[in-house]
Amino acid sequence: MTERRELYRSPSGDAWFLAREPTDGHAFIIHQPNAPSGGRLSHIELGEFLRSGSGPEHQALLRLIGTLVEVPPYA
Repeated sequence: MTERRELYRSPSGDAWFLAREPTDGHAFIIHQPNAPSGGRLSHIELGEFLRSGSGPEHQALLRLIGTLVEVPPYA
């Protein structure tokens, strides 16, 4: 089963998740449109996702990536 973490949920109900395939560690984005839009999941490669825009869902991923960097005190 794919592991996933919600990145962003829009006011209209669309949701974006950072996902990882546990067998090989491959990471990707899952987009789940709201029900009126069909709700059909799509998988997006990370590079493609980041190149495709600068919306709040993209900013959420960049913020999450930023939390992985430890800044030493007094840097």
